[in-house]
Order: sequence, then C-alpha cells, then structure tokens
Amino acid sequence: MVDVGGRPILWHIMKIYAHHGLREFVLCLGYRGAVIKEYFLNYQAMNSDFTVELGRDSTPRLHGAVRGEDGWRVTLADTGEKAMTGARVARAARYLGDDKTLAVTYGDGVTDVNLKSVLAFHRSSGRLATVTGVRPPSRFGELVHSDGRVVTFTEKPQIAQGLINAASSSSSGTSCAI
Repeated sequence: MVDVGGRPILWHIMKIYAHHGLREFVLCLGYRGAVIKEYFLNYQAMNSDFTVELGRDSTPRLHGAVRGEDGWRVTLADTGEKAMTGARVARAARYLGDDKTLAVTYGDGVTDVNLKSVLAFHRSSGRLATVTGVRPPSRFGELVHSDGRVVTFTEKPQIAQGLINAASSSSSGTSCAI
C-alpha cells in the first residue's frame, strides 16, 4: 500500500494489468490484509464526490463513477500472513474460475512488460508455466585493475549471467516457459 503519486503501488500494478485487458483480480492477502480490504471497501467513496445525510441511517449517494477502473472485479482472499507464493495461489484457487491461465505478481511488480505478448508466448509454448525475468544491475560498481592501476570502472553494471524472476522491461528481460 506504498503511495506512489496519490495511489497505492497495488493500484498501479492493477492498472498495468487492466491496460493489457486483464481486469479480474484475486488479491492474496497476508501482511496488512485489513488495510487492503479497507482500501477497496472504501474505494468508491474515497475516489468520488458524494452526499450523505447526517443524523439518520443513510447510504452515501455517489456523484459520478470512478473512471478507468470500470469492469474491474477484485476478490480479496485471506491466504495467511506467512504463506509462500504457491500456498497463496492454492488457497485462492477457488476464486479463479474455469480459466486455467493466470498471472501472478508480487506487490511490487510494476513493469512495462507487454503482458499480452507474455500470455501469447505462454499459450503457444504448451508448457505449464511461464516466468518473466530480468537481469538486475549490480548493487556495486565494478573495478578492473592491472598491475596496481585501474583499467576500467563501471558504476553498477548489469549482471552478466542469470536472471531473477521479476517483472521485466521488454528491452532487457525475457520470458521462459517451464
């Protein structure tokens, strides 16, 4: 629920998925699940003008629809604070419906990857799963020396081998079928 530009990072991730036509979400809640539930329960009121009549049992009357999130379907599933990714997906499986294709990301999975292309790649591979990976930059600068003299220095170069399973930029990442 880290705020980025007035919205939680979770909203930005969902907006990216919606941009690629994916508008059904199952959020596997653990840590701070109650805060996420409160956000979505109050979403319409917090993002709209509304009128409420004080002093009586009144339902707020919302003025105008929240634009851009029309058609989003968000299911919030308590999956346990200490559950790992596989356990969370298994516990939320009852909300996934008949479509066996799903996309999973973490709460910091902001990306510019073309999700339509990744899904097309996955479907064409005939494999069980597809992951996106990125070659992350090194945490440190790289110093090359010879005979006690610095030959080159590169500030935080990209790691030469291996990928981490993370949302990737289309220019530096890759998709792999499993």
